Amino acid sequence: MLDRFRLTLGQLNPTVGDLPGNAALAREAWQAGRDAGAQLVALPELFLTGHDAKALLHNPAFQRDVVTHLEALAAHCAHGPALALGAPWVEGAKLHNAYLILQGGRIAQRVLQHSPARHSRFDAGPISGPYAVEGLRIGSPIGADGWTGDVAETQAETGAEFLLIPNAAPHQRGAMNRRLNHMVARVIETELPLISLNMVGGQDEAVFDGASFALNPGGKLALHLPAFDRAIAHVDLERAPEGWQIVAGDLAPQPSALERDYRALVVGLRDYVAKAGASKVLVEQTEGRDAALAATIAADALGPENVRQIAVPVGGDLQSTLHARLAGLGAAVGADTLALPLRGLMLRALAQDAGELLLTAQNKSAAAIGQSAVPGDFNPVKDLYQTEVLALCQWRNTTHRVWMRGPASAAFPQRENSREDSAQEDSAVDDILCILQERNGSVGDCVAEGFDQQTAQKVAEHLFNNQPRKNRSAPGPRVTASRPEHPYPAHWRDG
Repeated sequence: MLDRFRLTLGQLNPTVGDLPGNAALAREAWQAGRDAGAQLVALPELFLTGHDAKALLHNPAFQRDVVTHLEALAAHCAHGPALALGAPWVEGAKLHNAYLILQGGRIAQRVLQHSPARHSRFDAGPISGPYAVEGLRIGSPIGADGWTGDVAETQAETGAEFLLIPNAAPHQRGAMNRRLNHMVARVIETELPLISLNMVGGQDEAVFDGASFALNPGGKLALHLPAFDRAIAHVDLERAPEGWQIVAGDLAPQPSALERDYRALVVGLRDYVAKAGASKVLVEQTEGRDAALAATIAADALGPENVRQIAVPVGGDLQSTLHARLAGLGAAVGADTLALPLRGLMLRALAQDAGELLLTAQNKSAAAIGQSAVPGDFNPVKDLYQTEVLALCQWRNTTHRVWMRGPASAAFPQRENSREDSAQEDSAVDDILCILQERNGSVGDCVAEGFDQQTAQKVAEHLFNNQPRKNRSAPGPRVTASRPEHPYPAHWRDG
């Protein structure tokens, strides 16, 4: 009877649609597992295609290509540990989110997701029972299936001795604690050891934060991998009289809430640029904190040598000519209104000429109340309120980590203009926006929470009038859920 089982975890960063590249990452993890004497090498949910491959998923040619790559991986991994990885899987007219176990040169076993997320493109499958690797019976609730007890309990009742949950869980404030709480509940319900395996890396607006972990029966943490970093880790399970136990491993220090947000912005920008096939960015140089923070995030992500800042004043002869022309035509649009698109055109031309991506730098408070910004390819501060921008500036001014490629200290402007100098006013606007946008509240709700009705009404009007423009804005990394409870409160402190 098998008394020890070695599992290799690949907390890695796939690219959407890059089947050859993702298959190469899978072979790298498998080779590491074979060298370490593992019986199974595991990769996260939807690893082969990358998470959220969107329209590609229903393309028959793409579906056939997925199977071709799975079969090639199975042949490559025929002699050595089994390989488990996530991929879309077609059965009849249905498309499933599947977890596939490659053994002996073939696709030997498969698990189908039972409860896809509400906006998923996948069909629901039956609850799959456990699969066997070297005699160990493993249950694998996929992604959202691990958030409720039905699938895990059914797998335990049908013989699972261990739970391996492949995930593609993005960073959101508070998500790590919620993830741990859900997994502890699964362990307590099933009395089985559990590993939650998450991917890392940015993909469009999502940033997958890794931080994979293992729990023993009773809920004790046995392993915690680093947040946001790729990792290949070997985990041992040992059979005890009371059942399988995970041998205690490293517990990587986990970042604070504010550092998690900042790291997500850095990783999101880094991978958006890299997966777009670029290496450099251009940021308009202005006096505001948004532009300064965007440039610092870019330097930490790409290195200062790959970040260019340019101030583009639209004035002098051009401004005079515009004033004269518009006055002569009796135009209702002033020259100042045209300054922003002219700056945007100039910056876009400069970026394209140098092969750079153009960054927008606009927080969501400014976007909501209608302040203008140069349109770009990516906006690293898009999901931050203005008070959150300030909090991150203050944190980065006094903090440096080994993963930051920028300078040890970053000097941010402490004062911008008279309106933004009022921290109290900024906080009130952000709180009102939070009630209106994130909590789907009303002006009445704002007043009920103690805010001035006239101010709340004005903010609501700005928000309504500028919604179409917001929906056309550049993508940016998300750090909040669709309905976060609140931005950083005024008394927030790192720790």
